[in-house]
Amino acid sequence: MTTTYQEERKETALITGACSGIGYELAKLFAYKGYNLVVVDKKGEKLNEIANEFEKQYQVFVKIIVIDLSVPTSPEEIFTILQQERIKVDLLVNNAGFGSYGFFHETDLPTELQMLQVNVVCITHLTKLFLRDMVKQGYGKILNVASTAAFQSGPLMAVYFATKAYILSFSEAIANELEGTGVTITALCPGPTSSGFQQTPGMEKSKPASSLRLMDSATVAKIGYDGLMANKTIVIPGLKNKIMATVVRFVSRKLVTKIVRDIHELGA
Repeated sequence: MTTTYQEERKETALITGACSGIGYELAKLFAYKGYNLVVVDKKGEKLNEIANEFEKQYQVFVKIIVIDLSVPTSPEEIFTILQQERIKVDLLVNNAGFGSYGFFHETDLPTELQMLQVNVVCITHLTKLFLRDMVKQGYGKILNVASTAAFQSGPLMAVYFATKAYILSFSEAIANELEGTGVTITALCPGPTSSGFQQTPGMEKSKPASSLRLMDSATVAKIGYDGLMANKTIVIPGLKNKIMATVVRFVSRKLVTKIVRDIHELGA
């Protein structure tokens, strides 16, 4: 470590799922902007590489926490570690999440229960733990990474789509509750993104995975960061994604569900 948290008190951003994709690009962007970091992931070796890279390049303090967010006790463990080390989180980025692919009656239940823990329960738990102090101090920002999947049902990815709908609804509701407190919550809703997510077992041949029009993670991260700083409640990167998220409101839910099913069907 080249610096310590106590040596220079800067605002601190906590990012979950920081080892790859949108999470990595967000962590890199916060470091570039001069924020101290708390990076959370289960890949310890990669986290160490990230910490060394960012501390040398951006002269910021990087605290790494190696933990599996599918374990129910992980949010409390993260919060306790930071309290013990007197690291105050000013910005929370709930980015970690994963999906599964296939007919619900054929997919793996333990995997889906872990997905619910990471995508829904962990986000809710971390938000509860850190939001209280943010409200007390009258300042703070939370970025919850949802998806354009939040705007409709998703055959062949039923549980994943449902988790993203939860994140969007959860974020919108709390954003309303927090008006006037100095704390804001933003839901980032990217469309298909080149982030490693397409490596989900079974998705290799699906149309979203084979698309050549995937937005890159760095672009999504920059749009999400800008929206967070502008205190926006919902951020949808890309004109096409914005149009699609709006159009579904004016089409029957049954038809939209059929269209999503077609998009997710395996290719020839």
